Amino acid sequence: MKFPADAPVTPKKKDELAQRIARLGVDLALIEEKFVRGSGPGGQKVNKTSSTVVLRYPPMDLVVRCSRERSQAINRFLALRELVDEIELRISPETSERLRERDRIRRRKSKRGRASTPQRA
Repeated sequence: MKFPADAPVTPKKKDELAQRIARLGVDLALIEEKFVRGSGPGGQKVNKTSSTVVLRYPPMDLVVRCSRERSQAINRFLALRELVDEIELRISPETSERLRERDRIRRRKSKRGRASTPQRA
């Protein structure tokens, strides 16, 4: 697989993803890419086009499937970003932005739960 430079996303997002790939040492040549037909809501358009992207990264036995958008190019970019997120979670969880965001949401929800629980005497 080669880097999706033609994806219709902002150059800033492309640069950030390229930097993360370089920092983690991910070899794009090892990523297997496959396009499959989508499923779910969306009707006839989704069922007839192969816009869903499936990426496999055999060294870590990871598989990512993305069908969030109607565009194959955007789904390629999003799938690669999700794959890099998963790799970062396994290699260096302390630097993972995704893990920090998950923890932040978890803390916010736990505070909400404590505030609504009545205190017993």
